[in-house]
Amino acid sequence: MSVTRSVTQPLSWLDRNESDRRAAGLRRSLRPRSAADAVVDLASNDYLGLSGHPDVIEGGVAALRTWGAGSTGSRLVTGDTDLHEQFEDELAEFVGAPSALVFSSGYAANIGAVVALSGPGSLIVSDAFSHASLVDACRLSRARVAVTPHNDVDAIEAALAARTEDRALVVTESVFSTDGALAPLPELHDVCRRHGAVLLVDEAHGLGVRGAGGRGLLAETGLADAPDIVMTTTLSKSLGSQGGAVLGTAAVRDHLIDTARTFIFDTGLAPAAVGAAAAALRVLRAEPERAAAVRRHAEQLADVCDVAEKPASAVVSVILGGPEPALAAAQACAERGLRVGCFRPPTVPAGTSRLRLTARASLTGDEMALARRVLTEVLGTARP
Repeated sequence: MSVTRSVTQPLSWLDRNESDRRAAGLRRSLRPRSAADAVVDLASNDYLGLSGHPDVIEGGVAALRTWGAGSTGSRLVTGDTDLHEQFEDELAEFVGAPSALVFSSGYAANIGAVVALSGPGSLIVSDAFSHASLVDACRLSRARVAVTPHNDVDAIEAALAARTEDRALVVTESVFSTDGALAPLPELHDVCRRHGAVLLVDEAHGLGVRGAGGRGLLAETGLADAPDIVMTTTLSKSLGSQGGAVLGTAAVRDHLIDTARTFIFDTGLAPAAVGAAAAALRVLRAEPERAAAVRRHAEQLADVCDVAEKPASAVVSVILGGPEPALAAAQACAERGLRVGCFRPPTVPAGTSRLRLTARASLTGDEMALARRVLTEVLGTARP
């Protein structure tokens, strides 16, 4: 039986696909910011307010002047600098890990680490709410993947106990990006140890927010230097820059240098981004109270939005149900001078579209007052 194909318009299916997404309320669009943007920001991941800090900007400019605009190649060829290595040492020391390796993004760090530490003949156990980068890493790993219910330690233990593979890797976020919930790291580590599994923890939303002075949830729970734990993180959230990192033992670092494809075949992180991240880390060391300020502002936002559960991180999740009311509420906030996040499927499960508010340490009293007024007005009509 022959199959009829479009010879002249092989991409015509894109129009049908776009129409379906639009009908479902899932069409996305870019909204460029201007340099003079005066909107109060509760949507970005600039948790500590460091992306525009003068010391952080100067750190990036100084690196730009010293090393040039780009890293010029893979870090295994010409893209490694003294600046990269120095920052890795400083980041590892700050969070309490033995060593660190910088990647070009947090996405690349997760894919590189998960794929390099698994592979055929191994098992990956992944939380159902894991970030897309971890999901994609699992798909690329060629390992058997078991997806367990959100923060369900018993389900993880059952998956590990039933495995036939020699090696196993459990992946989770420390602070989940969609709802700000914390992973039960001590319990997860206990399960992994009993079953000889490695625990990989994505601290993208924990670094700068949890732990003493923002050292992360692994440090807070006393697990940052555990030899069977690998930490990944991003430099683009609390550190206000760009890039990602994997932290663990020296053996893990060496293995990634030899085998992680997103490290080997990718251009090294631009020196300006490294310099900015290093400067942000110095600011955080000097001003550790920024981490507590983030959580304090998140609690205030949760009170304004009548969110019953006290937030444990910078994220305040306001569930509105379908994608259309969530998008309309986000647009109404923007029209009133407040930018908020809007999470819809596939980022979150169907029926749980939401406003995602992110607190910043640098929010002023006037900005919080505007947020209170706008959110009270918009949510008063958006909620059923």
